[in-house]
Amino acid sequence: MQQFLMIAAAHFLALLSPGPDFFLIARTSLSAGWRIASGACLGIAIANGVFIVAAFAGTAVLRPDTTVFVVLQLAGCAYLLYIGALFVRCAGSNDLRGAASVGRDAPLTHPLVAWRRAAGMGFVSGILNPKNALFYASLAAMLTGPHASEGWKALYGTWMFSVVLLYDLAIAVLIGHQRVLRRFARMLPWLERISGLILILLALGVITVLLLR
Repeated sequence: MQQFLMIAAAHFLALLSPGPDFFLIARTSLSAGWRIASGACLGIAIANGVFIVAAFAGTAVLRPDTTVFVVLQLAGCAYLLYIGALFVRCAGSNDLRGAASVGRDAPLTHPLVAWRRAAGMGFVSGILNPKNALFYASLAAMLTGPHASEGWKALYGTWMFSVVLLYDLAIAVLIGHQRVLRRFARMLPWLERISGLILILLALGVITVLLLR
């Protein structure tokens, strides 16, 4: 359970820092409403699901304690250190309010057509983001012992897919409220710094365990 909480926490913390997917959801919600933006949320979640399945299937053929698996774990830790340092160094550099000025006068489209279009854009945004592939590969590489079983991987995959979808839907609903947007913008630099430090500590902890084996 401890390993599950660590990986689940690392996954959620990485969601807090806005990226291309966040701004797509924000712009769609502000211009067309959260119901249309929910299509983008589902597309992004499906793209993440593709990376989750690929990452877990890739490590399924590797046995724990082999050199290849250890190298993969170290590479995953290196990536977590990288994005953790990036969060700390670039904290506060994202302009959330810029998303609010985009697309307010978008032409009217049939809701179902607009929803499908948003879903397609969300999937493309998620699947073309190389950071998603690297991030899930790094998390999958940390699964050891009983947690590397097919049952645990299914649990991890279901949890991560659900968290991505629910978090993005929450963003789509809340982002239309300017008061919420302003408060989140004020909190974001501290959230990014704290998230970055925790990801760095998580990676260092896994490296320490590997060195002490």
